[in-house]
Amino acid sequence: MKLYQLAVVRPCDLDAPEQTRLPTLIVASKTDLSSFSFFQRGVAGEFVDFLTSMVAERAEVGAAMAVAKESHVAHVLRSSRNLCVVAVTDTEYPAMVARSLVGKITSEFREKYSSDAVDNATVKDQLVFDPLEQYIEKYQDPQQADTIMKVQKELDDTKAVMHQTIESLLQRGERLDTLVDKSKDLSFQTKSFYKTAKKTNSCCIVM
Repeated sequence: MKLYQLAVVRPCDLDAPEQTRLPTLIVASKTDLSSFSFFQRGVAGEFVDFLTSMVAERAEVGAAMAVAKESHVAHVLRSSRNLCVVAVTDTEYPAMVARSLVGKITSEFREKYSSDAVDNATVKDQLVFDPLEQYIEKYQDPQQADTIMKVQKELDDTKAVMHQTIESLLQRGERLDTLVDKSKDLSFQTKSFYKTAKKTNSCCIVM
């Protein structure tokens, strides 16, 4: 079982007027792609970021979700208009651990950074948040999660978690292939790899 990424995201507010709308931005993150071959890590990293950003901006405020795609799951908690925490794991990773971890990160990040600090960020990983590095290493072993699971248990017991697929999360008329083609964050190499992997029905990469 693998924990691929922990990310704090400022989701684009799709309900805001377009002229005042801030773009979706990963303001802090840590990624572990050691399970991929050296030559796949660049492509895998871009796709993990793409998946994280896409699910974050489509999550409802106050919603906790687990969004599945192939052999990967994005565990999402959007606590406010401009703050969403995402943990990307494989399907074997315990959902309760991932859910508790995104809750813990949300609380700790809100203690350190104001809403204005999040809105004022302009580049990826601009807001330094050291716990992410500790957590992505420590929680590769979910058994290390005993403490946070106890702390978060009451919250988990009262919060309904929606389980969806990427396809059901997309808005009416949206297609994943189109979003990949339009994405400015994916390189030509990554887009080509995605199309080739899809044709060969490969699931070795996140999407």
